[in-house]
Amino acid sequence: MTRRPTARLRAITPYAVPRLPTPIDLPLDGNEGPAPEAERLAEEAGPLAAAISRYPDPSALQQLWADRLGVPPERVRITAGADEALDRIIRAFVGPGREMLTTAPTFEMFERYCALAGGRYVDVPWTGGPLPLEALLSRVTRRTGVIAIATPNNPTGTCASTGALLELSARAPDVVVLVDLAYVEFADEDPTSALLERPNVMLTRTVSKARGLAGLRVGCAAGPADLVGWLRAAGNPYSVSGLSLAVAAASFRSDERRVNEAVAEVRREREALARLLAPLASRVWPSQANFVLAEFPKVRWTWEALAGLGIGVRCFPGRPYLENALRIACPGNAADFARLERGLRAVLEPQALLFDMDGVVADVSASYDEAIVQTAAAFGAAIDRGEIAAARARGGANNDWEVTRRLMAAHGVEQPLEAVTARFEQIYQGSKESPGAPGLCERERLIPAPPLLERLAARLPLGIVTGRPRRDAIRFLDRCGLRDRFSVLVTMEDGPLKPDAAPVRLALERLGVGRAWMVGDTPDDMRAARSAGVVPIGIVAPGHAPETMRGALFEAGAGRVLGDLAELEELLP
Repeated sequence: MTRRPTARLRAITPYAVPRLPTPIDLPLDGNEGPAPEAERLAEEAGPLAAAISRYPDPSALQQLWADRLGVPPERVRITAGADEALDRIIRAFVGPGREMLTTAPTFEMFERYCALAGGRYVDVPWTGGPLPLEALLSRVTRRTGVIAIATPNNPTGTCASTGALLELSARAPDVVVLVDLAYVEFADEDPTSALLERPNVMLTRTVSKARGLAGLRVGCAAGPADLVGWLRAAGNPYSVSGLSLAVAAASFRSDERRVNEAVAEVRREREALARLLAPLASRVWPSQANFVLAEFPKVRWTWEALAGLGIGVRCFPGRPYLENALRIACPGNAADFARLERGLRAVLEPQALLFDMDGVVADVSASYDEAIVQTAAAFGAAIDRGEIAAARARGGANNDWEVTRRLMAAHGVEQPLEAVTARFEQIYQGSKESPGAPGLCERERLIPAPPLLERLAARLPLGIVTGRPRRDAIRFLDRCGLRDRFSVLVTMEDGPLKPDAAPVRLALERLGVGRAWMVGDTPDDMRAARSAGVVPIGIVAPGHAPETMRGALFEAGAGRVLGDLAELEELLP
């Protein structure tokens, strides 16, 4: 079928950063550099009309970059990010019948570009320490077209010494040695000048990292003029927009102090992050990039829990050598670094467990939910359970009296909150005039098994944060013999209701702790926990549609949605 792509393309998995449905507002999974002063650079770029209306001319930036590298401009090719430079080099020197040799783990686009070029991909392990020079050289054959080395390596942060790279190029003189230097500004050693003296070495650089201009998509390839010349035919002639070229050139013309200060801050953060992770992770890889790679016993949960706090880090499912690793980029400013530190400690060193009551500890499907249905019916409104679940999924539903009034109003039945509350309480509590007719509160059942709560309480203090009236909460706990299991009980009377973070913070204060996880069954629970810096964990309450509620919980910030509260025990450090 002609509409099907080629077999070569079908065999390639498209690149995608693994992400959860949880919203992220501190993305540390892309390794972008600290953000520059974008408005200032745009002003310094000069008139942009020509950059918009004319085909782009990279010559000005090419000259500026060449001057920085100390080579003639014909030895530099401006590309759409370092990615395009890598792609062009591999297309030029790797193809059917040829091989590309590299290390593992390394930048995952190497393998994709090799596959697109039709070459054979060969790698040797590099899991720390010096570059495995002899192992690489032992795999060189007459079919080897490129040896690709990323240094500092992505995702490990490991560096190859200048001496090792020079020896590699000298002992493989007929092979193009491709050195990806995307993160070199953060390293202790810059091999650029020495490598540009070699006749078979090509370098790639970028403005994405140290200069913080990832959105421009501007990079370059540099090397011997004859090799660089071949790259012209390996891609389209106008791959970088005029706007990107102008702003990147302005960055090169601007005061380098801002760049140097940003790099210095990242280096300080990198060392601080490594020290922070040392007692928390099972392994911390030495890094000379703008990130730190660390391994964790419960890596997926750590990734999910950080996402629950709005912090995105990179995981590597299915990647050899990286199954237990997370790559965490340095934020580049003190406020975000402090937030990252608080998040890591909250996830990996919790001091308490907090629970919503209704739908988490107490099954209220036959009590509170039924009281909503019966109260509405008493005023002539027919409300079904699906409407109740939808209201809780939307959020702002921690007061069942108010929820009942709103649902009735949606059916055209308007009643004062006082009247709705009175009838609701009569149904829920039971009528004093009819002592033989128990209230719906008697139908409530305990969800978690008592032995589970006992085991959890033996490991961490437990607290409840609920929108219930205090008397209702205490009555349920006493009936189940659980009051002593919970060190703290925050209820309706204690202040604003969730999604306000105040009740969660109050629970932490009363417990005398600063770090906790919280399990809840509504978006309000997730938002309150997240705002308080507490790891939000969702669970679907009995009687609610799992898929609908799962989606709502993730959207509100849940790191994970449990199928059963017993799963919580497995997540604890």
